[in-house]
Amino acid sequence: MEALKVGIREFRSQLPHYLLQAGRPVAITRHGETIGYYIPSRDKEPVADLTALQAVAAKLDALLKSAQLDTEEVVADFTARRRRRK
Repeated sequence: MEALKVGIREFRSQLPHYLLQAGRPVAITRHGETIGYYIPSRDKEPVADLTALQAVAAKLDALLKSAQLDTEEVVADFTARRRRRK
């Protein structure tokens, strides 16, 4: 994966963007010469994770509704089974 080349002034002024949304390494340059790298620790944006979680929650709600199950009953059953395993 090729690093995105960014001048040091732009990197500094747009730091929140690069810290939160950069999905690939950033080569920080000064006068066209690379002086350092920023390598993000996350591959995805936190917003993408939240969106995926919301989609899964909606599917789970639909499944519970189609099976005519109450969320409280499912949680109580799960808790009871977990206690029996201990």
